[in-house]
Amino acid sequence: MSELLIEVTRGNIVECMHRGDIVVSDSSGNLIATAGDSEKVSYLRSAAKPLQALNIFTSGAYDHYHLSDREVAVVCSSHYAEEFHLKSVNAILEKIGLNKEHILGGTVTSLNPRYALELAWNNIELSPLFSDCSGKHAGMLAVCQHLVCDLRNYLQPNHPCQLGILKALSEMCSVPEGEIQLGIDGCSAPVHAMKLHNIAIGFARLANSAKAPALYQAGSEIIFNAMTRHPEMVAGTGGFCTDLIANTNKRLVGKIGAEGVYCIGVKNKDIGIAIKVESGSMAVLPPIAMRVLEQLDLLDNNELHDLKKYRIMENKNDLGAVVGIIEPVFDLEFHHA
Repeated sequence: MSELLIEVTRGNIVECMHRGDIVVSDSSGNLIATAGDSEKVSYLRSAAKPLQALNIFTSGAYDHYHLSDREVAVVCSSHYAEEFHLKSVNAILEKIGLNKEHILGGTVTSLNPRYALELAWNNIELSPLFSDCSGKHAGMLAVCQHLVCDLRNYLQPNHPCQLGILKALSEMCSVPEGEIQLGIDGCSAPVHAMKLHNIAIGFARLANSAKAPALYQAGSEIIFNAMTRHPEMVAGTGGFCTDLIANTNKRLVGKIGAEGVYCIGVKNKDIGIAIKVESGSMAVLPPIAMRVLEQLDLLDNNELHDLKKYRIMENKNDLGAVVGIIEPVFDLEFHHA
């Protein structure tokens, strides 16, 4: 049974509640703490991107094209399509001899509502580059080019690129490939579903590369370092992923996924965290993630201060007036070996 995680107030009334499930695990699968159902099955959605990016390493594309840390970080991102994001995605495409027309993920505007309005106001012509998933697609295309695979169907589940991603998720998260359920993501790529417990295992290994299967250790280390060195690439200006990574001294990575998914890997602590909000709300994820990190005693006083606005968030109306709060109301249940 899912647990009540968030209450949203307006005035003195609780107007809205969000239930969900949380798993904290180490890389061996030992449960550290939970809220709700650790066996809940969820699609990772875009939270999978850092794990999916391992395929650029195992395929040889990373070394062949000499990808930079910024480029690796944008492959892992759900970016806001700011100029520096577009530049990095374009840089990957140029290295592999392709262009934006090869990205089959669709054309959407920025995830950042204010920046999306600015793009519309300035009559900026959108392209597949503006999709928050264009970095991921550029990474997939790099694998295809290096392996000399068909570019027209690189999003099909049986394509060599997608089979490499499935293998990485299977081995990093300790789930047999046949037990990973597949769907189609918003950007038309395959999307993977598994138990939250296994997702947490994968993120623990990503952040603690020595705990990952041997094939993925080098890639995990590079991905973690790329995301922590360039947090601006992971989301963008004002994004929670960017702010969380930037304000935790290169100790953790956090990655959001659509429909209320958030995952965190903590370095040197052997900790992975997987969160799923039943309602699919993205707005309530930051206070949930912050409460989990606080209850695990993973943030110092300076970090708690710097990330204060995410701990209990303001509920604002259309004029920006504060009319209530978005507050976490759960306590983790700790498990002892």
